[in-house]
Amino acid sequence: MFCYSITGGEDIQMSEVTMIGLDLAKRVFHLHGARADGSVAFRKKLSRAQLLTFLSGQPHCLVAMEACATAHGWGREIAKLGHTVRLIPPAYVKPFVKRQKNDAADAEAIVEAASRPTMRFVEVKTEEQQAHAMLFRTRQMFVRQRTQLINALRGHLAEHGVIAPQGPAYIRTLTSALQDKSLGLPQIVRELGQVYADQIAVIGVRIAALDLKMRTSARCAETTRRLQTMPGVGHVTAVALEAFAPPMNSFRRGRDFAAWLGLVPRQHSSCGKQRLGKTSKMGQRDIRRLLIIGAMSMVRATLRRGTAEGTWLARMLARKPRILVATALANKMARGLWAMMTKQEEYRNPALT
Repeated sequence: MFCYSITGGEDIQMSEVTMIGLDLAKRVFHLHGARADGSVAFRKKLSRAQLLTFLSGQPHCLVAMEACATAHGWGREIAKLGHTVRLIPPAYVKPFVKRQKNDAADAEAIVEAASRPTMRFVEVKTEEQQAHAMLFRTRQMFVRQRTQLINALRGHLAEHGVIAPQGPAYIRTLTSALQDKSLGLPQIVRELGQVYADQIAVIGVRIAALDLKMRTSARCAETTRRLQTMPGVGHVTAVALEAFAPPMNSFRRGRDFAAWLGLVPRQHSSCGKQRLGKTSKMGQRDIRRLLIIGAMSMVRATLRRGTAEGTWLARMLARKPRILVATALANKMARGLWAMMTKQEEYRNPALT
């Protein structure tokens, strides 16, 4: 329902709320309601239990939030009430905060940012996407813990003259040294070293179980199965793309997707002079890291086996460092993945020409 107040026969002001800025927290939430002309409709401070009840009584409007922790869960619940949900990266909200920083000012800044016609939003993730993200993060956490334990054990044994190469493949060298009495290791070093070895073995079993679950998930879903047809893309990269990448139709072309991943040079141009630096490293770091790792494996395989002369990869390796070639190849892979996901096609080898 609209109420109109006419001043001088021309000014028309709507009293109905058209946009709500929501500053998320654990227990207390701040809301800033705005009308179509940008004027303040209300400012509210609500508890967690009151939030959905209050929003259910509001007319259907745009509810904007920062894309932070719990935002996707709240976004799904608010969307069920009939509202349009928009998530904004926090870095894009910060410039709209006026002077003092508090929750109420943040809610107002969210409304200001959401009203910009060129603002970039984050898609609300589904429960399945967040489940895949949890699977990926859990495996990543255990791999990091295993690496930490292996490095700690290597460092401790190095103080006693036991040296082993880096990597989990050489953990047997360390465990064998703990059992070798001819090395003369103190008893407490053997006991504590075995504690490290046992914990590494336990985490290794958990990583193997998570890998199996990830492989099964990547094999069952049509999208992730299709992505693995590209060389350099395995089940881990495919699951990461499924979990963290936004819908591919939000990018106009593959080059935009590569730029979102941070696989393009960072610009610092002015006065008509184009200055390009290192890669911007924006966007989702896990996907970018996995694509570069996959590209580097392809570069190493090419150097071992060789490739046809005149191809793009051969020309690049002849005049550029390996890591630069791997980054450029990751850029090409990102554009190819965009094409595969938008066109619903499997990988077709372009011969890297």
